Amino acid sequence: MKAVLAEGLDPMAISAVFSPAQYIGEKCISGTDCFVLKLSADQADLADRSDSTAEMIKHVIFGYFSQRSGLLVYLEDSYLTRIQSPGTYPTYWETTMATKIEDYRLVEGVMIAHGGQSSAMITRFGDNLKSGLSVTRMEETWTLDDLAFNVPGLSMDCFIPPREVQNHYPGGES
Repeated sequence: MKAVLAEGLDPMAISAVFSPAQYIGEKCISGTDCFVLKLSADQADLADRSDSTAEMIKHVIFGYFSQRSGLLVYLEDSYLTRIQSPGTYPTYWETTMATKIEDYRLVEGVMIAHGGQSSAMITRFGDNLKSGLSVTRMEETWTLDDLAFNVPGLSMDCFIPPREVQNHYPGGES
């Protein structure tokens, strides 16, 4: 969620994140005709995010962009992790987050989303769970009432982007 808001405020970050994405088709989201881009983490990236007890199995992001404006209007982010300590059965955690991004307004020459709805669903499953499937769901509606650019006193350390953005964003590592 935090990443969605940060990326939603910076069109350059959005384009950097989705630059290697695969076009997978079109879909209408809330009356808006969108093109859909898919990002899937490769095996090396998944291995980097894994350790001896937690294995990241998949991570997929779908971005739905308005065909008319090119702005991100919906984002789905899903990942699956296998957790297993030595001598125990594995447990799987699937996390799915979806955010509808809306109410774009021009602020100092940049289109900024001022509202949306987000939901997160965490599903836990595995052979060792006596109670069976466990699902936790959270939803929220959010709005931006106030925003500012170049706030005095905030250092760049307050805005450390994900590695893939650092590698593709102007001024980041190359």
